[in-house]
Amino acid sequence: MYRVLREIRFCYGHRLLGHTGKCRHLHGHSARAVIVLEARALDRLGMVVDFADVKRVVGGWIDATLDHRMILHKDDPIAAYLLEQGEPVHVLDVNPTAENLARAIYDFTASRGLPVVEVRLWETDDNCASYTGPGGERG
Repeated sequence: MYRVLREIRFCYGHRLLGHTGKCRHLHGHSARAVIVLEARALDRLGMVVDFADVKRVVGGWIDATLDHRMILHKDDPIAAYLLEQGEPVHVLDVNPTAENLARAIYDFTASRGLPVVEVRLWETDDNCASYTGPGGERG
């Protein structure tokens, strides 16, 4: 089995509804998303996938959707206000935890036909969440 990893860095803000600690307040992170791709065989060029394709497809989506955005739960009362003010907001159906952001990146990557098996999201140097998708791994 062959594996490659592509790291994509971005910044975002969020807060967690229902949280009792500091994360209930608006705050930001400098994140690192690590996209793990896997294949049983290499393509005609000897690659699992071209790193440039991952950067273009996944990095482009992260740049347009998550980077320098306030990522909020759809029920967060500040979301509507920020949108009215023209602020860059991305709304989720779930709390914007590192776990849920890792899954969102995984789901987007998989939807583009890339052989993703895991996404790790480092929201700080010390805290990382990962999502491996249904079934754990792909072939």
